[in-house]
Amino acid sequence: MIILSVDSSSKVATAALMDEDKLLGEITLNDKKEHSVVLMTIIQDLLKSNNLDIDDIDGFVVSKGPGSFTGLRIGMATIKGLSFGSNKPYVSISSLDALAFTVASFDGIICPIMDALRNNVYTALYKSCNGELEKIMDYSAIDINELVDILNAKGEKVMFIGDGVPNNKEYLLENCLNCNFPSNHLNIIRASSLGELGIKILKNGDYDDSNSAPFYLKKPQAEREYEQRMKLSNATTN
Repeated sequence: MIILSVDSSSKVATAALMDEDKLLGEITLNDKKEHSVVLMTIIQDLLKSNNLDIDDIDGFVVSKGPGSFTGLRIGMATIKGLSFGSNKPYVSISSLDALAFTVASFDGIICPIMDALRNNVYTALYKSCNGELEKIMDYSAIDINELVDILNAKGEKVMFIGDGVPNNKEYLLENCLNCNFPSNHLNIIRASSLGELGIKILKNGDYDDSNSAPFYLKKPQAEREYEQRMKLSNATTN
């Protein structure tokens, strides 16, 4: 089984090819170009480098979020198009799950954090149990101060990973008990991590369908601003 996996949930665009035994290739770009411009190019280059075409792919994996609203829509639309066009199955997996999987051997709480702006992060909490990740706190959009309070109350060592680390590292070192960080290159979501998680699901026959959609954890900024204006308007008229 050959899998093509894609993540575009952050500023990074990444794609990977893998089979059940090994990684065949992976391309990751972190140059802030539009995902709509680079994603298909990455996929085509990856296939060409492995002397494959889209008909050779047995299944697809894509990040479903949380993350960038535009990026997630582009990634999901791309994989849906490739899946339906080739009549091959696809699955969608949380970007937070993929980050946690990267450091699944850590013997404490694994805490992926993705930047959600305004001192907030997208997160969930995990622990490794018999080689599998167990989620001990569900996906959340949360203030970093509240997250630290939750973790300190647990009293365990914590591994932070994700693109929310650079902006919050100093604060976490000062305020979070027994915090740990991986090497910087692990803070980006790897398409290969998505692929390895996804291949297990595909082998079990658990596929997504045409109704699958990204999950964002919070509303787009434009929608939030519109609702705020409506509240102010209603308060004024009343």
